[in-house]
Amino acid sequence: MTDPSVESSPPKRTSVSEYRLDLDGLRGIAITLVAVFHIWFGRVSGGVDVFLTLSGYFFVASLLKHVLATNPTTGSWVEALNPGPRLWRLARRLLPALLTVLLFIVVMCLILMPRTRWSPLGSEAIASALYYQNWHLALASQDYAAADSANSPMQHLWSMSVQGQFFVVTMLAAFALGGVLKLLATRFTTFRRPPVIRGIVFTALLVVAAVSFAWAHYRHGINQPFNYYDTIARTWEPIVGGLLAVWMPRVRMPQWMRNALGLIALGLIISCGWWIVGVQQYPSTMALVPVGATLLLIWSGSRQTAPGNGSAPGSVSSWLAHPSIVWLGSIAYALYLWHWPLLIFYLTWQYKDRANFIEGAGIIAVSLALAWATAKYIESPLRAGKKKSAGPMSTPAPAPNPRWLSYATVLTSILVVLTAVTGVGIWRWNDHVKNLTVDTENLDPRLYPGARAFLDNAPVPRVEAEPSPQVVDKDWPITSYDSVISGWKDGSIKVGVYGDPAATRTVALVGGSHAEYWITALDAIGKAQGFKVTTYLKVGCPLTTDHVFTWFGQKYYQCNEWSRDVMDRLAVDKPDVVFTNSTRPVEGQITGDFVPKDYIDVFSEFRDRGQKVVAVRDNPWSVGQESPPECLALGKKPSVCGVERSLVMAPTDPALAIAPDFPNMSFLDYTDAMCDATYCPAVVGNILLWHDFHHLTATFVRSLIPALTADLQKALPGWW
Repeated sequence: MTDPSVESSPPKRTSVSEYRLDLDGLRGIAITLVAVFHIWFGRVSGGVDVFLTLSGYFFVASLLKHVLATNPTTGSWVEALNPGPRLWRLARRLLPALLTVLLFIVVMCLILMPRTRWSPLGSEAIASALYYQNWHLALASQDYAAADSANSPMQHLWSMSVQGQFFVVTMLAAFALGGVLKLLATRFTTFRRPPVIRGIVFTALLVVAAVSFAWAHYRHGINQPFNYYDTIARTWEPIVGGLLAVWMPRVRMPQWMRNALGLIALGLIISCGWWIVGVQQYPSTMALVPVGATLLLIWSGSRQTAPGNGSAPGSVSSWLAHPSIVWLGSIAYALYLWHWPLLIFYLTWQYKDRANFIEGAGIIAVSLALAWATAKYIESPLRAGKKKSAGPMSTPAPAPNPRWLSYATVLTSILVVLTAVTGVGIWRWNDHVKNLTVDTENLDPRLYPGARAFLDNAPVPRVEAEPSPQVVDKDWPITSYDSVISGWKDGSIKVGVYGDPAATRTVALVGGSHAEYWITALDAIGKAQGFKVTTYLKVGCPLTTDHVFTWFGQKYYQCNEWSRDVMDRLAVDKPDVVFTNSTRPVEGQITGDFVPKDYIDVFSEFRDRGQKVVAVRDNPWSVGQESPPECLALGKKPSVCGVERSLVMAPTDPALAIAPDFPNMSFLDYTDAMCDATYCPAVVGNILLWHDFHHLTATFVRSLIPALTADLQKALPGWW
């Protein structure tokens, strides 16, 4: 998202009449597309790519003026090399509106969001204010523990971070180049010529753009979710706009051709959100559509394409320069900042996933009103600098307002103080959350029966559930804390040893995170009954053969390779028993659980080896807007923070249908320990069932130890 106030015109070569109102209008169209597609269609419109391209066009043009003005015989070196004044002006233009919206977001998070989300949202607020939100989100997209986070009211600010980083780095590079050229020009007159300077700048930008685009294209097939936020992959978009500012091709053409090109370009910008899935395709090759269309609009509407010596704009440029569209462009920055958090907070308040037409129209109307007020009463007063006289014959600039309590001073002070207080508050809260711990290993089973509440009808006293929603996200299996579960890109097999390490009998726990949490029970049973537990685990990777899982928009081929390696390793290690999962949900759907073909292939291989297997049915996955702990943190009852049993679990264990074909296997099902006849609540027997959307808490699995012990006694009769 670009700030419409940043250096909003290219270098003036003749007169101020070259100012492009149509490009202000293009901002208005782009922000409308962004808001409409976000609010009503849940898609990426390409409007952000338009803004990034316009940012590069305007900003590089402004910096080029600085480089061209670096005279080798006049002006001081300090002036030529000091970016401080421009950085301050940039901050004065960008920060007031951003900080205002962030302060609003923080307050609304305290009101509407569960406490479980305060810490991550606070970290996002800091990342947004300091312009590294894109990297924060990029890293979060790779974090399995954070993979189920709901949309953040600050998620859209990644583009502001990309733009801010581009502004600062480009500005520093321009000042450095200006200093070098000033030095060279003192000895070589060639470097005083504007065409030479333009050529150097153009070449440097072209190289950077080519490297950035190649990087975006290369990373697209490797890690698209990270690539989407990557500044390096995004840099080519504003840079190509800058290339057009440095050199605008002069090709005179008839007016009808200019109109046709402008119409085609505008049509591509408006329509590309429908036929390009931007989240999956940008900023790689398909981003050339909105970026290229923007360049075409800039060029076809410029004086360099006007027929003869005329300067009359084309029809498309005239339409884009309409006052109402230009007005949208004038509030585009603030409108972008406001529309997304308003949408997220409304959906959170209403417990909805999508706004209907009337609701969306209301959100847009409120966004427009707040954007106008922000632009008029916050952006403009704080952006205004001291007026300078244009020359010796011009009217003197008015004297500065001597009042120390001027509107701008008071407003700036309020923003600074509130931002500082908010930052300290976020830091203190994050520190508080970081020091919270989970201590549930020795809960009184009379007060916290957990699974026994459903399995044995154990009484459930009225006590606070454990772990609390504020710390349940730390209630992971010991294997995660011991780092013996392989990460996304870690193809190694990490074997953990638990239970009784000296025992001669071994149970191998194998699979992904939904197998992993059973280590809590197996470790305790192994210690008590004298068997060793070895772990072969990888995040997001149940044993699979042909099927390729898709996580975070990426095909997880590493899982297939790891599964094959683990099967080979198990043939060598020869554990007495393999413990793994027997079912899983249908990927991307809510239709109950099933036994995948890949599982059957793996089970067949174990059978052919003569390998004993205990397979446990997967647990129910919640499907609410927020995770069950977040729902509980909002003060809702466990009976509404869970999930309907019929939505996520088949009427009977699907593994029973294949059991006759696998006499070497024992199939376990603990659905009745987690759900009553119709519902799976968020709290069972005073213990939280899930620590996120679908992983069981270690505390609840611990309450299943008696049931699992009894079932293992039946499955492994010679062991007891």
